[in-house]
Amino acid sequence: MSKLEELFALHGVKVTANRLLIAQALEEAGRPLSMTELEERLETIDKSNVFRALTAFREAHLVHALEDAGEGVRYELCLSHHEDEDDDVHVHFYCIKCHRTFCLHEVPVPPVTVPEEYVPESVSYLVKGICPACVK
Repeated sequence: MSKLEELFALHGVKVTANRLLIAQALEEAGRPLSMTELEERLETIDKSNVFRALTAFREAHLVHALEDAGEGVRYELCLSHHEDEDDDVHVHFYCIKCHRTFCLHEVPVPPVTVPEEYVPESVSYLVKGICPACVK
């Protein structure tokens, strides 16, 4: 069983050829991708199949869906080892020049305390600025 197939099993996601290709594209990108970027990388899979797979991935907590200041929602594989609990929460960086979003895996999201009557479901922490490639 491949690493991706093991991740699918951990999250209770059925393995299909298209789903594996989509997950592989996310893994190889090394950064969160928009739907448009995924479609460009996966010319053999139509937009509706990509969307359906991402929806299934989101429901199973197999991907993080984060909103950035650019194209809206971007997706990245969730490397959490739990189906319901996310132990892969980290800061993201959005470059205002190249409009790409990067994972800062080594920077954890700081703890946030909310009033008792609120029930948090997810957290997103986005830093905006200029990436190292654009600074040069």
